[in-house]
Amino acid sequence: GVSLFSAGGAYSYTYADGGGTAFGIFRVEGQGRICIDYRNGFSRCDMYVRNGGRLVLLTEDGKRYPVKTAVGVGP
Repeated sequence: GVSLFSAGGAYSYTYADGGGTAFGIFRVEGQGRICIDYRNGFSRCDMYVRNGGRLVLLTEDGKRYPVKTAVGVGP
């Protein structure tokens, strides 16, 4: 899927399988944690870290996902 973080704090995640888009707001907390409060009431805090030059998402439940970044993408 594709995550989009906007300068004003808006966040969206579009599922890769055509499952739609989830919307919310994000905030940056200490030690690199990014917390997202979704419109449906769900929330989560994950971390983005560098590992050997690669950006990796560490989810709050311990999963790891490589991240591709793009700046200036989106409407």
